[in-house]
Amino acid sequence: MHDWFIHLRDWYVASLQTGGYPLIVLLMAMESSIIPLPSEFVIPPAAHLVATGQLQMSLTGITIAGTVGSWIGATCMYWAARLAGRPLIMRYGRYVLISPEKVEMAERWSNRHGAFGIFFSRLLPVVRHLIGLPAGLIRMNFKTYSIFTLLGSGLWSAVLCWIGVKAGQDEKLMSGDMHRVALWAFGAMVVLGGIYYFFVHRSSRKP
Repeated sequence: MHDWFIHLRDWYVASLQTGGYPLIVLLMAMESSIIPLPSEFVIPPAAHLVATGQLQMSLTGITIAGTVGSWIGATCMYWAARLAGRPLIMRYGRYVLISPEKVEMAERWSNRHGAFGIFFSRLLPVVRHLIGLPAGLIRMNFKTYSIFTLLGSGLWSAVLCWIGVKAGQDEKLMSGDMHRVALWAFGAMVVLGGIYYFFVHRSSRKP
């Protein structure tokens, strides 16, 4: 497990050296679409490398790249839903990991929170990837959708940068100490799980 962590870290470091900001944009666009690629695995490592002088980029640039990538992915979801329509997504969405239950959950979230829900959803697990669907289905004004998506994505990317800098100060974690990795992963799961339950699951339940 330790060797796997080291190899993954080395691969990402090398990829960032050559791919730079476009790589972050691409990965974050994937993260904001139907591909299960956690943003927590994209931005924090890059921020750590910048903070320790191992990568010739900037935290501001990483934040912007993450924001732009998130907007691109969210925009793809919006237009896919808007052009395809609800019946098509409900029938075939499961083949691209979008179940009818997830669509209905995102719709309830969107109906309850409106445009501000677009902003807030960018900070939450699960809903972050799906909020473009109900926005596209109800034909929300694309400019409004884009503004709130960019604001929420920008804040989330900045938070991830901060986490990357702080995590990078944990020398045992960066050396691949699996005990430290497990502690950070467990802490993230508890926090994200709590946020999801109280702000998403309870809010999106059927009345």
